[in-house]
Amino acid sequence: MNTMSAKISELERKWFVADAEGKVLGRFASEVAKILRGKHKPIYTPHVDTGDHVVIINAEKIKVTGNNKLEDKIYTSYSGYPGGLKKIPLKRVLETKPTFALQHAIKGMLPKNTLGRSMLKKVRIYAGADHPHGSQKPETIDLA
Repeated sequence: MNTMSAKISELERKWFVADAEGKVLGRFASEVAKILRGKHKPIYTPHVDTGDHVVIINAEKIKVTGNNKLEDKIYTSYSGYPGGLKKIPLKRVLETKPTFALQHAIKGMLPKNTLGRSMLKKVRIYAGADHPHGSQKPETIDLA
């Protein structure tokens, strides 16, 4: 008996809607990353993108746990120039760009290569409860 390897031509991708309201950031992001990779399917193959599309709503209502994590967790970006280091705490990120924290967490849980970048394109994150993907007939999924 041979080991089965998934082929891109044989894949059938589904669409899921996940509500992030009241969910913990890291635990929710790991479940979404698992769906994007395709680990929930029996045909999972590590070198093939077998995952599904995920639409995340209510990203602004996600919560974090831990002692003072809103002030202690800091996102940094460096432009490459002297004095070009920017540090932004999680509290301000959630106020200004609520989708960034969730996207950053999901991106960190995917492979760091072209396969991971193609998986990240299959996630759509919205701050509110509305999304424009109704024509894909997404299924509601409860994560975490």
